[in-house]
Amino acid sequence: MASYHLSVKTVKRSAGRSATAAAAYRSGSVIACEREGRVHDYSAKRGVAEAFIVAPEDAPAWATDRAALWNAAEARETRRNSVTAREWELALPAEISDAERAAIARDFARGLVERYGVAADVAIHAPHREGDQRNHHAHVLTTTRALGAEGLGAKTRILDAAQTGGAEIEAMRATFAELQNRALERIGVAERVDHRSLEAQRAVALEQGDALAAEELDRAPEVKLGPAANAIERREMAASAREGRDYVPVTERGAKVQDARQARLLFAEMRERLEIARDVYALAREQGEGRVSAGLAALRTAVGKDIGGREHGEGGDLRDRLERILGKDRENERALSEQRMRDRLADVLGRERKGREAPDLSKERDKERSRKREIGLDDGFEL
Repeated sequence: MASYHLSVKTVKRSAGRSATAAAAYRSGSVIACEREGRVHDYSAKRGVAEAFIVAPEDAPAWATDRAALWNAAEARETRRNSVTAREWELALPAEISDAERAAIARDFARGLVERYGVAADVAIHAPHREGDQRNHHAHVLTTTRALGAEGLGAKTRILDAAQTGGAEIEAMRATFAELQNRALERIGVAERVDHRSLEAQRAVALEQGDALAAEELDRAPEVKLGPAANAIERREMAASAREGRDYVPVTERGAKVQDARQARLLFAEMRERLEIARDVYALAREQGEGRVSAGLAALRTAVGKDIGGREHGEGGDLRDRLERILGKDRENERALSEQRMRDRLADVLGRERKGREAPDLSKERDKERSRKREIGLDDGFEL
């Protein structure tokens, strides 16, 4: 299932962070920080699929050297509370190839460079071996100053100002969604991502008269697991796989994420079944059946039953589409009534709505924060 995520963070000295440490960690490299007199060595870090720098055409040659670039960024700032880098965190589609993911990340970085005149340091991370294998993502570190032939110049105030920063970030969110959707279209995947908020998407669905889509979007954004809960859930997933049992979340936050994902899958299944039912109804009417018998055929299809054993033409194709939803093994198929589907959906949504307030995992979070304060990244990025 295609998913959209883009977040923007800053690397601040006041938080005990440095651009050199952040760049070394994300790229899995070694950078000697001239300002601090320390060596940040993350060469043993695994999971970095690719790392590269995109710079303006008139940038000096040293800008493509990671250590030189971020040491220059640190040296250019003189205040104790300076922001030395900005980070754009991106979820990359699991449905496409490694090369296409790298192309999306590069195109997005190039868009930042062209729009703001900054340099962008891109690190593409593969999924954690014990985590969600769809979790391909990229970290794009950009300078907070424009980079020209003479080096780092003026601050990118358009991203810092309250009046313009939000609009600029929204524009880049739209750009990233477009890049993903083009890539999905190229490989024939019908699903698309949407950068807009759930509220904005729901308003559009209501305007278009799509009540089912509006109901699907009437939910809170998915809770982010965070580093502590994510580590706990990863261990439980691994343990359940070893022991041959179903994975059951062990943290409250993990259970909320699981419920939200199940609700979305159920809505997607309902929508596809309804589309098939409409096709079955239209086909039956074309073949001369009355509205009642055509409606019953559509209803049987929607709840997972056969279309009356027809093997000819489009009817067989429709049944095949239904079997792909329910699974090819007919022994595992269950005939669900409309009411049972509604009851199940209401139960999932009810639990989700009751738990919109995320539980406090401050104790677990504090343990991770002290260890990773310097690099400012838990690397437990979730889709």
